[in-house]
Amino acid sequence: MARSWRPDVPIETHQLLKHGAITACELIPWGSNYTFCVTLRFDGRQDQAVYKPRRGERPLWDFPDGTLYRREYAAFVTSQALGWPFIPPTVIRRGPHGAGSVQLFVDSEPLRSIRALQETVDLDLARIAAFDFIANNADRKGGHVLRAPDGKLWGIDHGLCFHIDSKVRTVLPHFFGQPVPASVLTEIQTFRNDRARVKGLREILGRSIGRDEIDALLRRIDWMLAHGSYPSLNPYRSVPWPPF
Repeated sequence: MARSWRPDVPIETHQLLKHGAITACELIPWGSNYTFCVTLRFDGRQDQAVYKPRRGERPLWDFPDGTLYRREYAAFVTSQALGWPFIPPTVIRRGPHGAGSVQLFVDSEPLRSIRALQETVDLDLARIAAFDFIANNADRKGGHVLRAPDGKLWGIDHGLCFHIDSKVRTVLPHFFGQPVPASVLTEIQTFRNDRARVKGLREILGRSIGRDEIDALLRRIDWMLAHGSYPSLNPYRSVPWPPF
């Protein structure tokens, strides 16, 4: 029997995040929800991660209570299924403040302005823009796009994703209405044609978000494939405030 699809994460990293002993836990003093920087140790390895406990989530009128940490994990899994590893490895586990998401800390800095984002020519930014539509990301602020010292782009903070109603708000409006780069579109089509990958993603997401949200995710993928472009969204309503 063929092995079910799973995210491609080095076993050492997965074990560190999932089973590592939390030896330090410090509050990150910004953001609307309680977020902590934790130090993890496992089998001689030590690293830092970002821990977002369910207990620290502020209730929202439009997202079900206590689901944001699971949406963080769902976003990571979806990016992996698409072949876009720009979200740091993420797991769900218990920590000092109960169950939450734990995401590997990446040494990187945010792009500092809208102009810097607009002038960035990088296929990973085009992938992030496509992902924000596919995952229905309601909170892509400028500080959520990071560049590592080696030039790699990372995307973080995906707790407000996968709503069934259109919620996209992003600091990347210069992609609105533009053609999706051919190579990015091919990657999306490759995922959609891979029944094992689609089935595996459905199974994993079914433990984190609702079936109706998974169906809506796949409909947005099909829309992007049919149109070959980013949606033409409102450049005012679909940009978060403040943008950074």
